[in-house]
Parts: sequence; structure tokens; C-alpha cells
Amino acid sequence: MTIIKPKTALISLSDKSNLEIIINFLVEKSIKIISTGGTFKSIKEITSEVIEVSEFTGFEEMMDGRVKTLHPKIHAGILARRDSDMETIKKRGYEPIDLVIVNLYPFKETIKNDCSFQQAIEKIDIGGPTMIRAAAKNFNDVTVIVDPSDYQKIIDEWNANDGISYKSRKKLSQKVFSIMADYDKSISLYLNQEEPNLIHDYEFKKSTALRYGENPHQNASLYTFKGLNNKNIANAEILQGKELSYNNIVDADAAWECVREFKKPSCVIVKHANPCGVAESDSIYNAYDRAFKTDPTSAFGGIIAFNNKVDLDTAKEINARQFVEVVIAPDYQTEAIKEFSNKKNVRILKVDLEQDNPYPGTIKKVSGGILIQDDDSKNVSIKELKCVTKRQPTEDELQDLMFAWKVAKFVKSNAIVYVRDKQTIGIGAGQMSRVISAEIANLKAKEEGLEVKNAVMASDAFFPFRDGIDKAASSGIAAIIQPGGSIKDKEVVAAADEHNIAMVYTSIRHFRH
Repeated sequence: MTIIKPKTALISLSDKSNLEIIINFLVEKSIKIISTGGTFKSIKEITSEVIEVSEFTGFEEMMDGRVKTLHPKIHAGILARRDSDMETIKKRGYEPIDLVIVNLYPFKETIKNDCSFQQAIEKIDIGGPTMIRAAAKNFNDVTVIVDPSDYQKIIDEWNANDGISYKSRKKLSQKVFSIMADYDKSISLYLNQEEPNLIHDYEFKKSTALRYGENPHQNASLYTFKGLNNKNIANAEILQGKELSYNNIVDADAAWECVREFKKPSCVIVKHANPCGVAESDSIYNAYDRAFKTDPTSAFGGIIAFNNKVDLDTAKEINARQFVEVVIAPDYQTEAIKEFSNKKNVRILKVDLEQDNPYPGTIKKVSGGILIQDDDSKNVSIKELKCVTKRQPTEDELQDLMFAWKVAKFVKSNAIVYVRDKQTIGIGAGQMSRVISAEIANLKAKEEGLEVKNAVMASDAFFPFRDGIDKAASSGIAAIIQPGGSIKDKEVVAAADEHNIAMVYTSIRHFRH
């Protein structure tokens, strides 16, 4: 199928994350940019090379912006089939629009807050869904992007292939209809004042009966969502090994979620649903070596996940070093699979980096009901960090702090993570006291002879007292990342200043129970 190279982009965004990245790229490619309202103003701060939609259509928006993109010049440009409709739109004086970058008014986010019924209704998007559905329908000729996290993937593909492939356009189209189904359902449920019935509203199919659950006396089965497009943990391609257990699947999911947070070659080793070693490096081999060295004892019988292809040398090293239950990666060298076959019980899973998300959120059974929450998908950038101490973190410390923060998100509360040079050197998890978690992290580092001095520390939630800071200082910690927000924050900051520790706040926490 054909690769297309867009020439005209229509951009209208509620979520303006990573806007500068995509705009700078489009300007570099000399793409004509058309935009609306607030998005137009934001783009104008980046470049002057943007046309307001009312100027493009010759139609001033009306009714407080309710009608602005609902114009035939917009929709004919998006829907025109390049092999049959070009003469028709040319006669009208229209032009094709071949890149649509749009996301929707935040309806679900609005109704979570204390909003009036009318405020909720005003957040029902009309123009956005119309544009993205039109673009998704015409994916043969048009690229549609609704998720800012897809920008870099599209940029990389465009640079590599001088355009965007049919396969990518189709996948982006599918994402539109998936998002629209969820968006429309949330509106319908709100108007009916009902919560979704998970049994009836989401379609599952039984994948397999497991040998048992968490313990041998518990029965268990694995169900998968219908209509999955990617290989996820629940429907992974199993290249070899014995049957996956309930605990294998839970731990594999924890490892895979964590390793996907990182871009460079990375390895995550999980034991009992907690990372016991995480590292990022210049190669998968080195990432594994450094992750393993965090805690070789806990790594025994663990789950290992990689975000890059596993090579022969890494497979050999795993086989030589440790007993492992499951290895997960997006791909493997043929020689690596052959090496793993020397240990036939090891489960080797091939899973796509891009994952389906048919039911966004997590579900937990409680006595008499269930709890439902959104996925913890909030990421913090370096620019969002707030330094609260006299000493600012160095650039190297900042990079390690961001790495530690990503890991802490996947460690059970109370979580403390020590990091040095993008390698975990100690992890304290699941303790009732944050100080005890810090002591465990320090103990782990000492057991393995890892240098704590000048390392950084992440805490998944705020420090209620200064004792956690004092403990970190006695271990040699140089910088700390934490949410902040305790009534004792002044005392905690003062403690950090006393010890010449740099400390930054994220203003969000990552409890994981």
C-alpha cells in the first residue's frame, strides 16, 4: 500500500501536550498548518506559519465557537478520495487536507469534578468527533492523530520512510473509532446517570483455564478482551515454555508496564509484583547486567522484561546467571530463541510495545462491590518539577531523579527507590513505614556492594516527617524527588537543606496498592 506525505494539516487540540514537538516538525517539512481558537494562539507562540480556520474557510465562527469547523471546505478537504474526488473539490475552490491532528473536549475529566449538568453538556464535543471520524474513514488518503503520545512515532516513521504508511494510517484510524466508542459511551452513561456494567458493556472471551490462582486451592482463568489488535500480556505470543500461571501473568504485566516507560534499551526484573532491578543503558545486554546487579537474590525466579530485541549474548547471560520464570520482549534474535530452548521450562513471550486499551482503568473487588479507577498514566516532565531546596540538582541528578520517579510508580507503597546512573541500586517496597522502606533500599544496596553516596532517591508519596530525609542523608543520598504536600513540608525541606540535599516536588503521587 502507498506511503503518503501530507501537505496540509488541520490542528485543533484540547490536550496540547508535546505541541511544540509536532509543530516544529511540520514547519521543518513545510506543511501548511490550519488551526482553531486556543490551539491557533498556542501555535502562534511557536511559529507564525499558521492560518486560522475562519480565514481558511471564509466563515467566522458563531454561537461562542459552537460552529467553526463544521464547514464543507473542511470536511470536503478531509473526505475527498484522491483518486476520484479531486476534480470536484477543485471546482469548488477547495483543497485536500491530509493530516488531521485533533483531540476532544475532556468530557470524562469534566464530569469527574464537581460540575453542573450544563457544564458537562458544554463539554460534549461536536466538531472534533466529526473531523476525526471523517479523517479515520478516509485513512486511505488521510492521517489522523488523536493522541499526543503518537507524535514522535509518526515523526520517526515520516523521517525514515519519507511519509506515513498505509499500515500506520489504518492503525491510527482504528484508534479514533476506539476512542469515539468510549467517548460516546461515557456521555450516554452520564445522561442515564449509570456506571458501566463491566460484564455487559465490555466483551471478554475465555482464553484459558489456569492450573490454579495465587495459591493451589484457588481456581483461576484468563479472559481476554475481544478484538485486540496487538500482542498484549494477556494474548502474548508464547514462543516456548510451560503453561503460564496466575502469578506469572500478574508479574509479567507489572514488568511489562514498567519497562515500556523507558525509551533507551532497558530491563526490568520483577519479583512478587515489585521491580527488584531496573536499568537503562546503551544495549539490552548492559541493561540486563545492571538490573540484575541491583538485587541478584530477589532476581532468582523473577520475571525479566526488555523494551528492545533480545540478542544471543543477553540470552546466554540470563541462562548462565539465574533461574527465570518468564522473559518478555518485543522481539528476539533467532539465535537467542535457540539459546533459551536449552531451558525448555522458561516461558518466552513476544509482546508488542504498542498495547491495546479497550477498557481504560483498573478494577478491584471489595466486599459488596467493585472499585473502578483510571489507569495511573500521568507523567511528569523535568520542566514541571519544582525545586524547593537551596541546592539545585545537577543535570545528571535530574536525569536520575526522572528515572527513579518512573520506577517508583511501579513499586508497591510505601515505595522508596535509590538510583545511580539510571540503575536502581536499592528498592524498598510495601512497608507500613516510609523510613523502613528507605532502610530496606539502603540494606539492599549494601548487600550487593553498590555505592549509595551521591545516588538519588524517589518516594512515591510525600514524607510526613523529616526522619525519611535524615535516613537518606545518612546513606549518602544527594537528591530526592517526591510529591510534596505534607503539613510538615517546611520541616522536611529544612532537613534537606541541612544535609545539602537537592529536592524537587512533582505535585502528584503514585500510590500502588
